[in-house]
Amino acid sequence: MTQPVSLLLGVHAHQPVGNFSSVLEEAHARCYRPFLRTLHRYPQFRFAAHFSGWLLDWLLAQHPQDMALLKEMVARGQVELFGAGDCEPVLASIPQRDRIGQLNALTDKLQRRFGARVDGAWLTERVYIPTVVPALADCGMRYVTVDDYHFLCTGKAADELDGFYTTEEDGRTIDLFPISEQLRYRLPFSPAAEAVAYLESLAREGHQAAVYFDDIEKFGIWPETYAWVYEKGWLEQFIEGVLASGLIRTETYSAFHARSTTRGIIYLPTTSYIEMNEWTLPARAAAVYDEVVEREKREGRYERTKPFLRGGIWKNFFMRYPESNWMHKRMLGLSDRLAALPPVTEGNPSGSGRTAALTEHLYRAQANDAYWHGLFGGLYLPHLRREVYSNLIRLEAALDAVAPRPPLAVGDPDFDGVREVFLGNADVQAVVKLDAHAALCELDAYGLAHNFGDVLTQRAEHYYHKLDAAPEAVNEQAGIASAHDRVAFKDVIVPADVAPDARPRRLFADAWHRLDGETAWPQYAAEAFKAPLMSAVFTSPLDGGEVTKTITLAGRTLQVAYRLRNVPGGRFSVEINLAMPSCDGYSGRYVLADGSIPCGFGQALDLAASQRLTLDDRVLGGGLLLSASRPVGIKARPHYTVSQSEAGFEKIMQAACITLSWPIDAVSQELTISLEILADK
Repeated sequence: MTQPVSLLLGVHAHQPVGNFSSVLEEAHARCYRPFLRTLHRYPQFRFAAHFSGWLLDWLLAQHPQDMALLKEMVARGQVELFGAGDCEPVLASIPQRDRIGQLNALTDKLQRRFGARVDGAWLTERVYIPTVVPALADCGMRYVTVDDYHFLCTGKAADELDGFYTTEEDGRTIDLFPISEQLRYRLPFSPAAEAVAYLESLAREGHQAAVYFDDIEKFGIWPETYAWVYEKGWLEQFIEGVLASGLIRTETYSAFHARSTTRGIIYLPTTSYIEMNEWTLPARAAAVYDEVVEREKREGRYERTKPFLRGGIWKNFFMRYPESNWMHKRMLGLSDRLAALPPVTEGNPSGSGRTAALTEHLYRAQANDAYWHGLFGGLYLPHLRREVYSNLIRLEAALDAVAPRPPLAVGDPDFDGVREVFLGNADVQAVVKLDAHAALCELDAYGLAHNFGDVLTQRAEHYYHKLDAAPEAVNEQAGIASAHDRVAFKDVIVPADVAPDARPRRLFADAWHRLDGETAWPQYAAEAFKAPLMSAVFTSPLDGGEVTKTITLAGRTLQVAYRLRNVPGGRFSVEINLAMPSCDGYSGRYVLADGSIPCGFGQALDLAASQRLTLDDRVLGGGLLLSASRPVGIKARPHYTVSQSEAGFEKIMQAACITLSWPIDAVSQELTISLEILADK
């Protein structure tokens, strides 16, 4: 007699820390609410769910009725809640102490708010590295879910992946469930009857379990899925088809785990899901990888050879994107500083130690989304990076209050071989990259908790080759297309939009324009750092003469003074890329010296000769006053990058790019440019 296959169905619900409230409300209306309310009507359908801690807090506050349904389903044994890092970090990317802290934070929350026993953990983006095993085990996790691809990479065959295996690291063990790629691509995209028939075929083949754990957002938020899953009844049809089948039984992971035994020892490589492994590669390498994959598919070998075509690993994003690496290493440095403080306890009640509030800032800054980019991943989204920096800056300001740093320091925190000089006071921090550009890579306003230097450089992406593709029609009788297979456009994209920037997008990046039309960049060398004056001095030869650049921090004002000596005729320009939270929305605008408002940050602005320009940002609650010691030409342009999301190709404004320029027609000239931080009273 054929034994039924156990359907271990799990869903993962997550929204990035700091995402827009309108996005959260739409996600709840189109996915979380209808999914929970539909499943609540079928008590016999057991499943697992993971909600990231930050999203869970929001849902508990904004939609308690739906969370009450979830709690009821937990109480009646229908739902098993999975743990993870509270703010959804990639565990591989944070220190061991923070792994344990984040895991325990969410477990405590689930037990306190839902009375849930937490035995299993969701691994963010299924990024597996053996060194996370001890933290998972030490926090009481008995099992985690990762892709079946991880297991195939060890040499396991697909028909061996219908249970769980055991791994160990540093003397601690944990069990590993392999998520079925076949199910990931079928649910909910193939017709419900076909999905049920596939599960029944697994039972006939003698499989013990069908393992599924994937984004709940596929059930309503991905393109076309709301109509497909709810309005056209896919979810109800699937549930009823499963419950009516004598060949399928639904089961929680904990129940299956309790009655089953491990299939043996296994050691998984450092990897993630197949698509992620491609996204982590630089554009050229990704093109080669894609070419090899397509060749293997074309010649019918891919299913056999794909375990050996692994692509890159998740941490490659720190190699690919200097902006991500800088954020990550700033986070690690502040984690070290926080860990060095004593905890605030009854014996140390003064508040000068490691408090829950400070720890929360750190954990929020460790949220994974802003550190990577692929079809998902929010590195290209300014508001997600801004949330990371906001928490880092608030944490840094609090740490400086109890454990002050020197006002001037030099180091290489991002390990890129180029040192940085940090100039700081209680109001502002300026970080200058000590390469030939001598430009700022970070400008923090502590009162606003904002980094004006948080700007993404436009660079080549492998998926740009899809820009020439036409959107494909979908035959709904065969299901709907996954976001991985769609080619769509939210904006009109032209070749100039994807041309890589010639140099990093920083503040006070200089250029020399000769009379013959050629442009050169000064090649600065550091000359002196003056702690009492809070300044850094740089010099560069320039067409037989010399330019001296002095960067000084005083209170809320950053001053950059230029002195050109013995330079022939030409024009000198300074590019200042400024991250303004309003971007091209209606809340950000330029204000001229007479108080008039010519346009917003999303429009072009040209001033022939001016000494003053204010950037006013209502989202930020402040802005900047840009001033020059004498009239200069000012051009302002929005800086956009092009990226791909599940909704299609889109242009996203990253910065207001301000270029100041002035003619050089004397033997010696001097000009000082100032940026003053403005904050609402």
